[in-house]
This record gives sequence, C-alpha cells and structure tokens, in this order.
Amino acid sequence: MTLHRLIAAERWRERRRLRQAGLCAALVAIASVLLLALSGWFLTAAALAGGAGIVAAQAFNYMLPSAMIRLLAIMRTGARYGERLASHGAAFGALARLRPALYRALTVAPPSVALTLGRGEATARLIGDVDAVEWRFVRLSGPWGIVAALASGAALTLLGGWLAMVATLACVGGALGLAQVWAHRLEEPGRAAQQAMGALREEVATIGGAAAELRCFALEDWATARIAAASDRLAAAQAQQAAVVARFEALHAISVALAAASALLLSAGAGAPIAALAALAAAMTADATAPILRAMTERGRLCEAEARLETLFAAAEERPAADEVCDATLMIDGTPFAPGSRIALTGPSGCGKTTLVEGLLGLRPLPPDRIMIGGRDAAALAPATLRATFAWAPQDAALMAGTVRDNLRLADDQASEDRLLQALHDAALDDVVRALPEGLDTWLGEDGARLSGGERRRMSLARAYLADAPWLLLDEPGEGLDAAVAAQVARRLDARLKRTGQGMILVSHRPVLSALCNRQWAAGGGTRRSAA
Repeated sequence: MTLHRLIAAERWRERRRLRQAGLCAALVAIASVLLLALSGWFLTAAALAGGAGIVAAQAFNYMLPSAMIRLLAIMRTGARYGERLASHGAAFGALARLRPALYRALTVAPPSVALTLGRGEATARLIGDVDAVEWRFVRLSGPWGIVAALASGAALTLLGGWLAMVATLACVGGALGLAQVWAHRLEEPGRAAQQAMGALREEVATIGGAAAELRCFALEDWATARIAAASDRLAAAQAQQAAVVARFEALHAISVALAAASALLLSAGAGAPIAALAALAAAMTADATAPILRAMTERGRLCEAEARLETLFAAAEERPAADEVCDATLMIDGTPFAPGSRIALTGPSGCGKTTLVEGLLGLRPLPPDRIMIGGRDAAALAPATLRATFAWAPQDAALMAGTVRDNLRLADDQASEDRLLQALHDAALDDVVRALPEGLDTWLGEDGARLSGGERRRMSLARAYLADAPWLLLDEPGEGLDAAVAAQVARRLDARLKRTGQGMILVSHRPVLSALCNRQWAAGGGTRRSAA
C-alpha cells in the first residue's frame, strides 16, 4: 500500500473523530465571530447610552448582551478543547498504524533502497517525516472553521450593508488567493529544512556510533566541525523557512486590518454600534484564515516528508511475492549439491565471498544462470524465497537492544525455551547464558554490549540455528574465538548437521571449521571436492 492510499484509509478509519473536530472547529469560528462582534456592538452602544444621560443609561439593557458574551466565551473555550481533543485523537490513532506500516516498508524494501538509509536517516523518516504527516491530520479541521467563519461573518457584516459584506469577503478571498500562489512558489525552504533535519540526524548517528574511535585518534574537533556544519545548514534552511512564515503572518495581519477598516467605513451609515459590530465581525472572519495560512507555510516541509516516505512505500509495494521452489537442491556453476551437502566457499580476502553470500540472501544482485535452487535461477527468485532457503549467520554479528530471548526469537518468534537452549548449546553459548543474571531474559544492551565479540558471533550463530531453513549460510563463524572454543563450536556444528540433515555453505579461515566440509566452491568460479 502506498503512503497516499494509507493516509486515505486512515482518514476513512478516523472519519468520526475528524467530523467531530470539524464541527468543533466550525463552532469555534462561529462563536469567535459572534463574540467579538457582539462585544463591539455592546461596548459602543453602552458608551452611547451612557453619554446620552442617566435616563438612557438606565433604560439600556446590558444584562442580556453581557450574558450572551459570557455564553459565547464558554462555548468557544469548550469547542476549542473538543476540536483539539478530536483532531489529535485522530492524528495519534492514524500514527499508531502509520509508524508500524513504515517500519514494515523499511524492512521489506529492496536492498537498493534499504541499504542506502543510515541509522539517522531511517530515524528521521520514522520520527520527523511521520510527525509532518501527523501535522496534516491535526489541520484537517481548518477548512470547516473558515467556512463557518465566512458564513457567520457575512451574515453579521451584512447588517452594516452589502458593501461591507462584499469588502470583507474580498479581503479574505484575496488573502487566500495570494497565499495559494506563494505556497506553490515558496515550497523550497520547507523542503530544504526537512532534508537538512534528516542530514543532521544521520551525521549525529554516524559520528556517535564511532565515538570511541574518534577519541582514540583525537578527532573530536573534526567530528564536532562536521556536526556543526550540518547544524548550520539546518539553521540556514530554518531561517529561510522563518522568512516564509513571516511573509504569511504579515499577509494575515494586513488582511485582518483591511477587512476591519473597510467594514467600518462602509457600514458607518448604519450607526456606530452596527459599524463596530461589522468591523469586529470582519476582523474575526479574516482572522479565521490563520490555520489555513499556517498550513500553507508548511506545505514544502509536508510535501518533502511525504515524498521521502512515499519512496519507501513505493519500493515495498514493488516487492515480488515468494516463489514456489520444490526442493533445496543447489547447482553452482553447473555442479549439483544435494540437500545436506557441506560446501566451503573459498578464495582470498577481497575476492567476493561475502558479496556472494549476500547475493544468496537477496541483499545484492546475483549473476544470472550461475546458481540454481530447485532447478530455478537464484538471480530471478524473490528475496523471500532466498531467505527461506538459507539461515544466515553474518560476518558482522549485529544484535538488537533487547534480551537474549528477544535476539534469538528474531529467527523464530514461536521458539520454545527448549529450542532456544538447544540452539545456544549447539553454538557453544549455553553456559555463558546460564551464567547471566537472568538467563534468557538478561538485557544485552545496545548491539549486545554485555557480550564479548566472540559471544556476539555465537549468539548470531545460535539465531541462525533456530531458522527453519534447509541450508545454513555461515560467514566466518569462528572469527574472534580462541582455539578451544572454535573446536567446541565445530564439534557441535558437526553434530547438529548430522542430526538435522541441513546443508551448509561456510566461509571460514579456521581449519577446524573448514574441515567439516567435503566440497569446495571457489568464489571466482568452479567447485571441487575437498582434500578431506
């Protein structure tokens, strides 16, 4: 589902609260126009009555107008509260579904899209860009308010004559028309500000992740300068956006002043109280355009946010469905490998072993007609099919901030405790986990900070063991392990393969692990039997 369809669906789902917000906004506008108009009439009429003498002052009925003014003030306050409650409720309800949808789009986007997003940029999409969409929902009640203000303002200014009414509507219409032209021409500062915010978050996340290395090489000043430069670009973009906002604010103030002055002058013949009523009604009618004008100043930022989000949703929309693969037989460079085979992927560093591994997972394109899975070209298979075929333990073992259980269940969210412990045993990590304060429920910290490098690698290996896949795809599982632990991992891996019947493609420079393989596949092309 694309972003625009998702937003349309959320608007339909939240239609009840959005209608409530619109009706409350209309009530706020009507009460505001009536309140100020009646106040102007009441103060002017009371002043004239007081100036006419004691008899006129005593005859003047001030109780009813003052009661109406108080009622309108209470009505406006209550309606404004109701409008805020309903509009923000609709926005938060939509966001509660929009953010998970965006996260799903990030996770299923093609590698050409997903891998280009750094941590900071992805955060900017999930927070900053989605917040801009929230702002759109909050402002959906604005048109209701301006329509209600125009209707009530036209009715009240008509008391001062049709010319006063026309002048008021002309001032409002002129302001909205000019604002619409400006909104199209002045989108760029808002877009630039949104882009600069994402760039700053990306810079902070990237440099923050390398804080230890930067300190080690005394590069703190360099890092500070980079962040300061990104911050300056954001500040410059925000200053340009503030200039746009100032232009719209000036337009709003001028339209209010012109509407009030023209209504006052054109209704002067109807008497001072009516002229005051018309002038203040016209002022409040023009003032009701403030939410619309404010929304127009944010058009560039909103358009940029939606365009950035739409890129992710559109990429996820193009994701191919999983293919039917009858069996897990591999054919590599014309050589068949039956399920259960053990293949060592060999070659010197830099020859492309990791690239091939990532290709088998759909993270990179594969050369056509080189690798067949179940008789089908792996280069043409959907990533979902490839990832159901191979359980991967990557060279760089990444763990999420969570418990041991959370990290293992990424491979199988329904795995029982016995399966989790068996996978840890097979990865030679069960004793380490049992020694942790809360066992499987021990919090590991950011990227598994409580574990050593070798323990993180074995945690990743245990996670691969939990995936229900016919082939294990292990990239340097013995890296960072001492000889005794590597030998233990190798023995338990051998036992596991015999028990499960899984096949294995292994990248390893550790002889104790590569000795488990009976076939070799050279990354540069060609397969052969191992000397073992």
